[in-house]
Amino acid sequence: MTAAARARLLAELRRFDQAEAELRLGLLTRPGDPDLLALLAAVLRLNGRPADGLAAAEAAIEAGPGSAGAHAERAENLIALSRGSEAIQAASEAARLRPAEPEVHRVLARAHAASRDFRRARGAAREALALDARSVPSLLTLAEVERVSGRRRAAARATRAALAEDPENPGGRWLIALLNAERLHVGEAMRGLRELAADHPDRLRAEALAWPILGVLAGLQRGLAVGVPLTFAVRLAAPWWSLAGLFAQAIALVVAVVMVSFTGRVLLPAGRLPWRCLALLPRGTVITGLVAAGASVALLVWYGVSTRLPALVLAAVAVLILCVSGVFRVRVTSLNPG
Repeated sequence: MTAAARARLLAELRRFDQAEAELRLGLLTRPGDPDLLALLAAVLRLNGRPADGLAAAEAAIEAGPGSAGAHAERAENLIALSRGSEAIQAASEAARLRPAEPEVHRVLARAHAASRDFRRARGAAREALALDARSVPSLLTLAEVERVSGRRRAAARATRAALAEDPENPGGRWLIALLNAERLHVGEAMRGLRELAADHPDRLRAEALAWPILGVLAGLQRGLAVGVPLTFAVRLAAPWWSLAGLFAQAIALVVAVVMVSFTGRVLLPAGRLPWRCLALLPRGTVITGLVAAGASVALLVWYGVSTRLPALVLAAVAVLILCVSGVFRVRVTSLNPG
């Protein structure tokens, strides 16, 4: 078995450090091999080291300028580094070099999606499907483009088509769970994630299973960051507007009720699993966020029934703590089991 074959097998098992070691051993005897360098770039990217992966991909291009795989891998690493325009150029070059290869069109679709050009991203994904209409990776690429662009029904159709070809595909099952989560079908999303975690325990990180908590914190952060300053602004208008105090109380109570309703709608159907996964997350940040969010909502209720300005001031302080304690967002690119 060659070094490349061993590295691919190890990468499929998510043993990226060992895959990297195999490739570096292979490069000792074939230092200018563009295929080995491109594969090394992929392994480094999958191991969370896109900057190192980019360097390896550029070395692969220098060794073999006509290697479409090297240009495609350079694009993948540029996407991971949020350098969208450069990623499009690299992926376009890969597609020019190998126009009949669906993978290069999938990379180009991801590059356009990273730059928020969903029309071109959709076109590139459909180009990949034109080459192989039943390709599961191409269908899932189209599904992800549609999901990120906000077309969830189209994303669900493409995902179901992929699962019709491969019912156990972890990427398709992940996307279905994610689409359910985005529609706040929390029970269905958690069932799908539990089953996926049981089948692929090495691929699903704790953040994915704890998404209801992280999602609630992200929602509370956004809602309170708007609601509390708005309440404050209306309250400060009291010297010039006689009804300002009453309106500020009403806003405070409405914001509090909306935040509590949203929290209950997400966390109650989620069950106990997200809380069990909390131990695997940065607990200090999450607990600080939960305490700050809860305190802010309680202080808004206190202000709404008492009109005491110190309660509103303390609510603003709690929101500030919530905002600086961390960004509570689940990124699909980091959690997709692929």
